[in-house]
Amino acid sequence: MSEALRVAVTGGNRGVGRAVAAEAVRRGHRVAIVARRPDAGAAAAREIGAELVVGDLSSVAAVRKLAGALSEVDVLVHNAGLWPDRRVLNEDGFEQAFFTNHLAPFLLNRLLEDRLRRVVQVSAALYVTGRVDPGRTPAGKDFHLVNTYAGTKLANLMMVPLFAERWKDTGVTIDAVHPGVLRTDLGSRPGVRGFVLRTMKWTLKPVSMSGPPVADLIAAEGTGRYFQVRKEKPLKPKALDGPLAARLWADAEKVLDVR
Repeated sequence: MSEALRVAVTGGNRGVGRAVAAEAVRRGHRVAIVARRPDAGAAAAREIGAELVVGDLSSVAAVRKLAGALSEVDVLVHNAGLWPDRRVLNEDGFEQAFFTNHLAPFLLNRLLEDRLRRVVQVSAALYVTGRVDPGRTPAGKDFHLVNTYAGTKLANLMMVPLFAERWKDTGVTIDAVHPGVLRTDLGSRPGVRGFVLRTMKWTLKPVSMSGPPVADLIAAEGTGRYFQVRKEKPLKPKALDGPLAARLWADAEKVLDVR
């Protein structure tokens, strides 16, 4: 795919999403950023030369509404994510990070698969420490300040090979990329813990460096791969746990009613 593509970037008004959207615009693609707040989203879209789609990934109803708004899209970049500091359930009864980081991308993929040509999943190397218990994790019964984020990113990454298999004869492709350990607002905390985290982050690379490695995959060939920055890496065994992946897939289909 060498021509200009219609690209939608979730969480595109700040952080990694904004860097990716800006780089995609620079490369000549037609970009729409998905943002929850119209004011912040409009400002970001104007500054980088993108369009704005107001929407969020907080619930089944919100994701379905967003899918309806994304009527023209070739490439979907799943960037929006949460690193929560407390257990919060959404209106559907799911722990919010589990829904936003895992179920929302799954549902968007299924709702938009007839329109898409490609999906790029922004992932995290921390998936290797993640654990997913299908009986506890969806409702946050095993909530943990670090493990919940890692587990939801693991669950999401486990879907990549399954989507690659589902779409193998359709022309739709999917890859995942960890853009590096960067200075973002993800995981920000109040108080002493937050101060220490903010101090540590100043030693990290600027978020602008995430744009090129993610944007590289927008027009790339191939499917079912995982990259750390620009280098392809094999998925760790826990991300290739077939029975668990199949269970998570089936549970998502049943709950989201997209069978």
